[in-house]
Amino acid sequence: MSAQPYDSHRLCELAGELIVNVRELAARGWTPATSSNFSQRIDERHAAITVSGRDKGRLREADIMVVDLDGAAVGSDHRPSAETLLHTQLYRRSADIGCILHTHSQHQTVASRLFAGAGHVRLEGYELLKAFAGNTTHEAAVNVPVLPNSQHMPTLAAQVDALLDRGPLWGYLIDGHGLYAWGRDMAEARRHLEAFDFLLGCELELARLTGSR
Repeated sequence: MSAQPYDSHRLCELAGELIVNVRELAARGWTPATSSNFSQRIDERHAAITVSGRDKGRLREADIMVVDLDGAAVGSDHRPSAETLLHTQLYRRSADIGCILHTHSQHQTVASRLFAGAGHVRLEGYELLKAFAGNTTHEAAVNVPVLPNSQHMPTLAAQVDALLDRGPLWGYLIDGHGLYAWGRDMAEARRHLEAFDFLLGCELELARLTGSR
């Protein structure tokens, strides 16, 4: 039997980390109806990602599979998420990205609809902006892109590539869909994800209270 083209011990470690963290996110109601997908980089050629259609609150090791950075399954007949390309494009783009989290919280989905026309959500003046890697002050503004939804992943991937060409980006929304956030590792990706969700909630509450957008 030929050896695996990736470190199986590394996969086991990452699968365990994904299971614990994703179950916690599911407990918050951020992965309804088997939605959402999550991944971590194994090495320069492979990533561990959740299998399509699995209940994210009940993940087991068998629910984590390996794909190459073209999005093809490696050593498995399981089907990866339909959005796998949105993960692998980021891993190909930057060796500094080690974890990608995609969730569907109510804050994220409602904000994606409310701000779709503007094409972004502007977050400005919040102390929590310092949660994003490289930001050291609340005296900053972060535009969270809102992309039109599409079932054609190459189209979405091309739009994300264009955004990344313009400057730093920690995540983006897809209209009527949810949020993608990433970081160097699980801890940083979760910090970015949780900061985005909180700040999007703040913007929605401000819009409700003031009757503006």
